[in-house]
Amino acid sequence: MPADTLTSDPAVLDLSGNWLLASSDNSHSLTMAVPGDVHSALQAAGVIADPYAGRNEDDVQWVAHKDWVLERTFEIDPADLAGSWYLDIESLDTIASVYVNDELVLEARNCFLRYRPLVSPVLKAGQNRLRIVIHSAIAAGAQAQAAQPFYIPYSTGNCPIPNGNMLRKPQCHFGWDWNIAIAPLGIYGAIALKKLATARIEHVTTRQVPQADGAIDLQVTVTLFAGEPGAVGVGFSLDGQKEHLDCAVNAGETQVTHVFTVDNPKLWWPAGSGEQALSELTVALSGETITRQIGFRTVELLTDKDEAGSRFAFRVNGREIFCRGANWIPADALVSRATPESVEDLLRSAVDANMNMIRVWGGGFYETEWFYDLCDRLGLMVWQDFMFACNLYPSTPDFLENVAAEVDYQVRRLSSHPSIVLWCGDNELVGALTWFEESRRDRDRYLVSYDRLNRTIETGIKAAVPEAIWWPSSPSVGPLNFGDAWHADGSGDMHYWSVWHENKSFDNYRTVRPRFCSEFGFQSYTSMPIVRQFAEQKDLNVASPVMEAHQKNAGGNERIAATMFRYFRFPKDFSNFVYLSQIQQGLAIRTAVDYWRSLKPHCMGTLYWQLNDTWPVASWASLDYGGNWKAMHYMARRFFQPVTVAAIPSDDGKTIAFSMVNDTAEPVTVELQTFLVSLSGEKQPLTAAAGTCSPDRAATLMTIAASDIPRDMLLFWSFEASNGMRGEGHHVPGTYKALDLKPSELSISTSAAGENSYDITVSASGLALHVMIEADIEGRYSDNAFDLTVGESRVIRFTPKEKPETGNVPRFVAFDLQSCQGNG
Repeated sequence: MPADTLTSDPAVLDLSGNWLLASSDNSHSLTMAVPGDVHSALQAAGVIADPYAGRNEDDVQWVAHKDWVLERTFEIDPADLAGSWYLDIESLDTIASVYVNDELVLEARNCFLRYRPLVSPVLKAGQNRLRIVIHSAIAAGAQAQAAQPFYIPYSTGNCPIPNGNMLRKPQCHFGWDWNIAIAPLGIYGAIALKKLATARIEHVTTRQVPQADGAIDLQVTVTLFAGEPGAVGVGFSLDGQKEHLDCAVNAGETQVTHVFTVDNPKLWWPAGSGEQALSELTVALSGETITRQIGFRTVELLTDKDEAGSRFAFRVNGREIFCRGANWIPADALVSRATPESVEDLLRSAVDANMNMIRVWGGGFYETEWFYDLCDRLGLMVWQDFMFACNLYPSTPDFLENVAAEVDYQVRRLSSHPSIVLWCGDNELVGALTWFEESRRDRDRYLVSYDRLNRTIETGIKAAVPEAIWWPSSPSVGPLNFGDAWHADGSGDMHYWSVWHENKSFDNYRTVRPRFCSEFGFQSYTSMPIVRQFAEQKDLNVASPVMEAHQKNAGGNERIAATMFRYFRFPKDFSNFVYLSQIQQGLAIRTAVDYWRSLKPHCMGTLYWQLNDTWPVASWASLDYGGNWKAMHYMARRFFQPVTVAAIPSDDGKTIAFSMVNDTAEPVTVELQTFLVSLSGEKQPLTAAAGTCSPDRAATLMTIAASDIPRDMLLFWSFEASNGMRGEGHHVPGTYKALDLKPSELSISTSAAGENSYDITVSASGLALHVMIEADIEGRYSDNAFDLTVGESRVIRFTPKEKPETGNVPRFVAFDLQSCQGNG
C-alpha cells in the first residue's frame, strides 16, 4: 500500500483511506476503508456474507472473537520532522492499542472519547508505520468482569453477547431486543497526524445570558492546549462580526472567553412553533477553524409541584411546548452503512410527521456533529441520554475516571447546539436494580454503586456546562428518587410498557396519566419490500427460522399474533399478516397519544418507542430500515398534528368525548362533523359541533352517547380548524373482528406523474378501512393508512426511493381490513 506524504498543509496528514486489515492470527488479510467497520470490510472482500440476510448473523459470530490489526504507512519529509506531532483519532471502537513504528503510543478504552496522543518521540524521517490493534470486545468484557470486586449483572434478555456493560462502547452492539448481535468494531471518525503549533483548540463552548432589554450576551469560551508557554492570536466571528484577541497560553490548557452582545436576536424555535433562526460562530487559530451553529433561545424544565405531584414540561422562549416525538437509536447496526443523506432522511421524516423532539437513547452513540446540526436546522429538540442502558455498571475508580472523561468531552462538544434541551443520566438503570437476582438480594450494594456512577455523570456535566439541564435517569420521578417510575404517573417522566410486555389491551393506555411519557411502544413487522431483502419466498412465514431470526424480542411474534386474535379476524396470508401487524401497531400508539394529548397540560410530552431501525427486523419502529414509512408513521403525521381532534371513550364505555388539542400559540376554532357509516360503507350525517380551543391547551369539543351509534354502524368524523389544519377518523365500538364487513371492492389505477413519481387512484365500492398502498419497491406515499366509504376515491402520489430503470414501472397492491381477512 503506498504511503501518504505531507503535501499542501505540512502540519496535517489525513490518514483516512485504504488500510491493511488482518486478524491477529493471520487467518484473514484484506483492505479496509477508514473510517469504517471490520464487518463491512469483510463483506466487501467476500469473506463473509451480508450479516443482515437470512440467518447469516449466526455465521459471523467468529469476527468479534478475534483481535484485528489495522495498518498503514505514511512519510514525513526530514524538513518537517521537528516539532510536536500527535495523532488525532475521533472515534475508535473500542479496546485498542495504537503503535507508531512498533512503539506503543495509546491504549484506548472508550469509543466515546477523542484521543490525541503525542507521537513525536517515535517518528522518523521517511516512512513510518501506524498499527492499531483492536482487541476483541468479548474477551475484553470478560476480563473486565473478572476484575470486578463483585459481579456486575447485564441484561441477558437484551444482550446475547455477555459483559458489554464492562466497556464504554454502544451497548446495543452486544445485541438488543431489536438489534443484531455481532459486536462491531472499527475506526468510525476522522484520523489524522497533526503538528501542534503554539496551541490547538480543544473545546468551544457557549453560554447565552439574556439581558433586561431583550439582548443576549453570547459568552464564547475557547479551551486551548499548548505544549509550552507562548502567545497566540484567536479570531472570533459571529455572523460577520469579528474580533481578534492576542492571548498568552500556558503549558496544558488555557481558557479564553469573548462576549458578543446580540441586540434583538432572532430566536430559535422547535419545529412547528416558529423559525429555526441560526447564527454562525467561528473560532480560529493559525491553521485551525472551528464552526458552531448558534440558536438563540431559552429552555427551562418545569418540575414545580402541583396537586397530582410535580410537573415535567419544557418551556422554550417563555412558552410551554408539548413534545411530540419518538426515540432515536443508531441509524445502522454497522456504522459504514449509515450516511449523512440516509440520516437526514430519517430526521426529516420525523419532522414531516409533525414531531418536534427525539430522544437519543442511551444504548447507542452520542451522535456526530452533523447529526445535531441537522436537528438544529430542522427544529428537532433533542433529549440526550448518556450512554448507559438497561444494565448495571461498575463503580470502580478506573471505570468512573473513564466515564468522567467521556462526560466532559461529550458535553463540551455538543452543548452549544440549540436542539439539545436536556441531558439525562441513563436509560432504565434504576429499574434494572430490580431485574437481577444479585441486585435484588443485595440492593444496598448495587444502589450505592449506581449512585456513584450517576453522581459522576452529574458532577461532570455541571463542571463542564453548569447551565445545562440535567435529569438523573429515564424513567425517573426526580433526583435521588430510586422508586418505580414505570407506573408512577404523578411526577417525572414515565416508560409505560404494560400494553406490549404485559399484553394488556390498548384501552389500558387510558388508565395512566403520565406527566411526560418518554417510552411506550408496540411492535409490527417490517414492510414487504424490506422483508424480501433478507428472506426468500420459502421463508415468508412468521414462524420460519429466518423470520424468527429477525425478531429479537422474546415472545414478540406471539404477542403480535395474540393481539390480532383479540381485535381482528386473522389475516389470510403472510403479506396481509405483515399489513395487519402495522395497522394494529398504529392503532395502539394512536390510542395512547390521543388520550395523553387530551390531558394537556397535565401531560406535556409523548415520545414513542421507536423512530427507526438499525437493520431489517420486527420492531417497534414507525420507519422501516432504510427509511420507508410504515403505516404507523402515516398515522403519526395525523395524531401528532399540532391541531387535531380525537375520540376518547369513557371508562364505562357509555360516552365518547371528542377532544380538540391545540399546540399552537393562537386560539383556533374547530368545526367537527360526525357520521354513521354502515358495514357496507354508506355514510349518513350524525351531528356537528364547533368550538374554540385556547392556545397550547386541550378541551372537550363535544360528547355523544355510545348508544347513539346503532349496532353494525361505525362512527366517522372529519374536522377543519380555522388555521387550515384538518383531519378525519373513525371509532369502532368493541372490536374489528365483530364487524361483518361487506366486500370493499378496492380498485387501483396508476399513471405517471412527472419524471419519477406515480399517481395511484384508489377507489372503493364498499367500506374500506385502513387502506394501505404498497409497491414492490421502496418509496414514499403522499398518504396511506386511510379510510374510504362507498363511492369514494383518493389520489396518492408515490415517489420511489431510487428511480426505476427505464421501462420498469412499480407494481402496486392495495390492502384493507376486509380484504385481508381469511374467509374460512
